Amino acid sequence: MRIHRLLSFLASLVLVIHAGPISQHADKDEATAEHYLKSFYNLTDVTNEAATRRGASQLTEKMKEMQRFFGLKMTGKVDKETMEMMKKPRCGVPDVAAFSTFEGRPKWQTNKLTYRIVNYTPDMSVAEVDGSIEKALQVWAKVTPLKFTRINSGTADIMISFGRRYHGDDYPFDGPQGTLAHAFAPSPGIGGDAHFDDDEFFTFRSSKGFVLFLVAAHEFGHSLGLSHSNIRGALMFPTYSFTDPDRFSLPTDDVRGIQSLYGPNKDKTPISPDPEKPTTPNNCDPNLILDAITTLRGETMFFKDSFFWRKAPGKSMTQIPIKNFWLKAPDNIDAAYEDRVQDKVFFFKDRKVWAFKGTSLEPGYPKTLSSFGLPSSVRKVSAAVHDSGKTLLFVDKVYYSYNERTKKMDRGYPQPVQSVFPKMTEEVTAAHISNGYIYLYSGTNVYEFGLYSKRYLRVLKNNFFLPC
Repeated sequence: MRIHRLLSFLASLVLVIHAGPISQHADKDEATAEHYLKSFYNLTDVTNEAATRRGASQLTEKMKEMQRFFGLKMTGKVDKETMEMMKKPRCGVPDVAAFSTFEGRPKWQTNKLTYRIVNYTPDMSVAEVDGSIEKALQVWAKVTPLKFTRINSGTADIMISFGRRYHGDDYPFDGPQGTLAHAFAPSPGIGGDAHFDDDEFFTFRSSKGFVLFLVAAHEFGHSLGLSHSNIRGALMFPTYSFTDPDRFSLPTDDVRGIQSLYGPNKDKTPISPDPEKPTTPNNCDPNLILDAITTLRGETMFFKDSFFWRKAPGKSMTQIPIKNFWLKAPDNIDAAYEDRVQDKVFFFKDRKVWAFKGTSLEPGYPKTLSSFGLPSSVRKVSAAVHDSGKTLLFVDKVYYSYNERTKKMDRGYPQPVQSVFPKMTEEVTAAHISNGYIYLYSGTNVYEFGLYSKRYLRVLKNNFFLPC
């Protein structure tokens, strides 16, 4: 029972609540940060004066560890971006790298599991709850040999219930705007069960509340044996984020995680595609034409339709819906670039531009293209790339040079692309810089040039940077 209690605590979905602006509540933020790090990063108590200095150093290191996990600037301080991340709805599981399983890798010893919905929330209709739960389980069934059968009486492998405060286990809920749910890892008895806090407001698909399907799908990951991932956008990422349930696609990281326990789904029966659901782009498609490319804090991101591939040095590539990472970003973007000095990433679509610091939209955005000094005749930017304070904006077969420091367009532009980049006779569709070279994409081809000499070196294919 002690193990069950520990796993229940680890699989709790917790919403951390704070009051007031950071600038007016610094002491509260410091206390909140310390509590957060104790809960999720194994920060130990400083219990005597001799340990105070050591504790302060540990606090800084644990803060950096948390910032590294979430891809934030590693300041070791309670800055604004760090506090924003700490305030997000999240699971109570301590944070780990990539997908993870619980200690001892608990898993079900059968692929045929039963579930039972014991009671219902008044926030949704019975049909909506039934549909949300079934859909959440099918998220995992589609990629594994697992089969879920509903029963209406008796004890199922996964017992699903809604409750308030003390509800029958040793982890009472805490009222509105606190714990959303908790689940138990696979084991006899209470193992696999999922409980949802009925003091929260659950919805079928609205962003005003917590989408039951998304919360349940995450919790069922715990019910099946998964812990947390540090891949932003993964279903098992610690924080809750809204995604349209009708457009949900299980990210690659979660697929790898669950298949490490149960293996892949070997059922070869084809599934008819939903005409209303966007097709997930395939990086193995030899005819794939990327929409945009940018770097971000050491990673490279490749965009196509409403998804992007995230590639970090030494790590596996993952595919994520754009809105899982940048909630207020557009889909089907035209161009993107990173300004490392400003620590911002910019997205272009049609006649507008968005600027994000991390995942947060900057105040005043989106803006029009004219904010860059582009003429009103420009309807879209097809590619963008930044280096040393200058941003090159490609429009059809010409390009502009924008000075990020003076916030003005350089004189003498636009210039024909081919006059500076030989061999580029077609429209530039994407661009990025890597290891001292500039790469210009045109369709499925990638043209490599010296970054400063602009000397043409060779032509490559998309899969040079986006491996299959």
